[in-house]
Amino acid sequence: MITVQEFCKAEEVDEDSVYGVFVSYIEIYNNYIYDLLEEVPFDPIKPKWNSCSTPMRNTDFVPPQSKLLREDKNHNMYVAGCTEVEVKSTEEAFEVFWRGQKKRRIANTHLNRESSRSHSVFNIKLVQAPLDADGDNVLQEKEQITISQLSLVDLAGSERTNRTRAEGSRLREAGNINQSLMTLRTCMDVLRENQMYGTNKMVPYRDSKLTHLFKNYFDGEGKVRMIVCVNPKAEDYEENLQVMRFAEVTQEVEVARPVDKAICGLTPGRRYRNQPRGPVGNEPLVTDVVLQSFPPLPSCEILDINDEQTLPRLIEALEKRHHLRQMMIDEFNKQSNAFKALLQEFDNAVLSKENHMQGKLNEKEKMISGQKLEIERLEKKNKTLEYKIEILEKTTTIYEEDKRNLQQELETQNQKLQRQFSDKRRLEARLQGMVTETTMKWEKECERRVAAKQLEMQNKLWVKDEKLKQLKAIVTEPKTEKPERPSRERDREKVTQRSVSPSPVPLLFQPDQNAPPIRLRHRRSRSAGDRWVDHKPASNMQTETVMQPHVPHAITVSVANEKALAKCEKYMLTHQELASDGEIETKLIKGDIYKTRGGGQSVQFTDIETLKQESPNGSRKRRSSTVAPAQPDGAESEWTDVETRCSVAVEMRAGSQLGPGYQHHAQPKRKKP
Repeated sequence: MITVQEFCKAEEVDEDSVYGVFVSYIEIYNNYIYDLLEEVPFDPIKPKWNSCSTPMRNTDFVPPQSKLLREDKNHNMYVAGCTEVEVKSTEEAFEVFWRGQKKRRIANTHLNRESSRSHSVFNIKLVQAPLDADGDNVLQEKEQITISQLSLVDLAGSERTNRTRAEGSRLREAGNINQSLMTLRTCMDVLRENQMYGTNKMVPYRDSKLTHLFKNYFDGEGKVRMIVCVNPKAEDYEENLQVMRFAEVTQEVEVARPVDKAICGLTPGRRYRNQPRGPVGNEPLVTDVVLQSFPPLPSCEILDINDEQTLPRLIEALEKRHHLRQMMIDEFNKQSNAFKALLQEFDNAVLSKENHMQGKLNEKEKMISGQKLEIERLEKKNKTLEYKIEILEKTTTIYEEDKRNLQQELETQNQKLQRQFSDKRRLEARLQGMVTETTMKWEKECERRVAAKQLEMQNKLWVKDEKLKQLKAIVTEPKTEKPERPSRERDREKVTQRSVSPSPVPLLFQPDQNAPPIRLRHRRSRSAGDRWVDHKPASNMQTETVMQPHVPHAITVSVANEKALAKCEKYMLTHQELASDGEIETKLIKGDIYKTRGGGQSVQFTDIETLKQESPNGSRKRRSSTVAPAQPDGAESEWTDVETRCSVAVEMRAGSQLGPGYQHHAQPKRKKP
């Protein structure tokens, strides 16, 4: 128990009032208010029922009911139904405090063995009631009763779950504690903002029972003092930093306190004015001293009718007393006049001093008013500068955001230009490769054509040599008999013998004499390594051409479907149409299969191959004749052997932008020598 010291006692107490001290103790647990001094009734016979509709044991604790916050006509907040205990001494107050402290909710956490799970408020209320005009009874006017209240608040500390390792109900308690402290800080921030910038934002007192209970204190109905606790451990650095920042914000909040109203209409000192007062100690009264200064009265008893001395002695004594009284009255008047003169002089001196002090006070008030005006001007200037700074900060933020956006756009454009430059380089390399490939192709084609032309010229020279030899043999032989006409078999043998020499066929590539006979073969696609979808519509006709398109391991379908496209990488459509010469032209339309974002497949066509069959002009007839000399007009002689006339060349023809195509070309019919 704390011992009360003498210097803690109040002095200069108004004796014309009576006083009463009341204490109460509440806690705010999970944003509910509970009275810690409430005596919970407990019936040992009647069972209690819990939330599960099962009877509780008689020894179980019955929790108290939560209290409600109310507002009186003066807009002061109070807890309805809260127990208030009147105390006469500090010992009684501490006894009530410890009685409520035992009921407060505490729990064991990882950081604290006795951690507060609620905010507690111990209220000390002092009531002052003035006495009536007689000083005997309490004045029965509520407007004249003054109430002062001191609230000692123990706030539960904010908790971090990862450090306290709270679970279940402890976790819920920690969440409510942190929420109420956050609401308190938000109220402080709004009050500070309203004070600094002159705004009138609504303070969210009602978001928490803690701030709602002390709303009047923050609105100017009292003083607020805050004491923060910090832990010097290095592990608690973050918590200490947050607490100190919160304390710094609270120091900048000013609360305007109202002026106390005085009790008017009553005379001070009325309590002891009408009470009888006796001598203090051994000092005689003034009346006793005055009576003792008078001469004593003689005996007033008259025993005889003829007694003529008693009355004259009494009259003489009374006259002496009257004369003495008159002298005392004159002396009292003189002294009273002198005292009045002294009082008048004192009043004049006091009045002059008051006038002098009033002049100085007026000067000070003028100085203070000027300083206040200067302070208000500086505050307005400060607010204007702060507003300008805020605008400049916002403008700077906007410019920085625009700068970042422009930098991002510039980086995007640079990347786009780099991609375009890389695409351009790849395209240039690709075109260079195509040019090189085309150049090499045409160089080979020119070499092939030159070789064919040389072979053709050699064949022509060989034919001329043969003709000259035959002509020489005819000229040199003796003409004894008529030469016989060679038969077809001899012509066939001669042609067969002549075909042993290099054949004068101006084709793109010469078939081998010793090669086996030509068989029906299939042309293989250039992309045989990939999986293909071979789309052949049912309306297509079978052709009997030597070259037939064939892709191994392909999925052949008559109608394209998503299942087949999902399994392959390449796509080929066989399309047939009637050419202008009446022949069937087969086109192989090829493309690549790509997967789309929606989960389907799309086909991008890349090239077209054309397979066309042409009939040579005129009829083909086998002829057997001797070799005739060269025509005089320079026309080349034609061979009559079947192998030469049936030779077929395959030419790669450059088509449109859709891609190259293949076309069969038959050798034109030879003219007669």
